[in-house]
Amino acid sequence: MTQTLQNEKKYNIWIWILSIAIPVVVAILFSVNLHDLGYNVKPLSFLPPIYASINGLTAVLLVLAVRAIKKGNQPLHERLIKICIACSIAFLAMYVAYHMTSIETKFGGEGAIRYVYFFILITHILLSIIIIPFVLVTFVRGISGSYQRHKKLARITYPMWLYVAVTGVIVYLMISPYYVH
Repeated sequence: MTQTLQNEKKYNIWIWILSIAIPVVVAILFSVNLHDLGYNVKPLSFLPPIYASINGLTAVLLVLAVRAIKKGNQPLHERLIKICIACSIAFLAMYVAYHMTSIETKFGGEGAIRYVYFFILITHILLSIIIIPFVLVTFVRGISGSYQRHKKLARITYPMWLYVAVTGVIVYLMISPYYVH
């Protein structure tokens, strides 16, 4: 086995642990409301526009990262991808914190727009779970120097991750009129 494959293999267990643990922990924390547990916390109602902006920033940075690698600028590509991962982590932390301190916001749109909203929301949620191992494996292949395998998987990972980032902004814009402050 080559050194590159050995480097990748040592990360695989962590990739799968994180790929399972993150959605499970988020689902558990999403169902916890600190008010219901008797804590007197103020709703973090300022967070949704911030985490939606982080999603938008992630989308822009992903496009810039692809442009950087197509121009042969590997160091910039790697830095931008690391920032995208950090943005995704920050988004997730703020998203969970908001939902742990706030009442659930119901989408109030009616008619066809309601179906559009729920289609976008459901695909966004499902892909945000599916994308975790794709991002992690693609990243590990890149930093391990397995560039051909990285590139092959990145062709799948990039559009999924971009879709999740862009639809995160769209979901926010569609539901924001219904937030209770």
